[in-house]
Amino acid sequence: MKTNQTQAAGNQIIAEARRYKEDREKGYREQALKLYPWVCGRCAREFIHKNLLELTVHHKNHNHDDNPANGSNWELLCLYCHDNEHSRYEEQVRYGNNDSGSSTDNSGGTHNPFANLKGLLANKSD
Repeated sequence: MKTNQTQAAGNQIIAEARRYKEDREKGYREQALKLYPWVCGRCAREFIHKNLLELTVHHKNHNHDDNPANGSNWELLCLYCHDNEHSRYEEQVRYGNNDSGSSTDNSGGTHNPFANLKGLLANKSD
């Protein structure tokens, strides 16, 4: 009898945690989708209503409770880039930073795919 009560209490705690997580995500997800264009911040894949569920909100500092209204801790990433970002972060936490001389900033969102665009275009016109 006590096992059933314990299991029921555990199930209730899990259900409440899931509801809390879903409610929290709805708030910042909706805000981020209004603030930012529906484009992955890493691979530049564009999204429409049909595939919008594949676009996620990534917290740059990896703190899901840090949700400033201006969106400064968010970036929109596709499922694949988001998974990759979290894998990289977990590896960095577990094994440390193996790049000698590189920055130790883990905030994310630093990749700029167009950083050398001007130089590439200049070389192409030669």
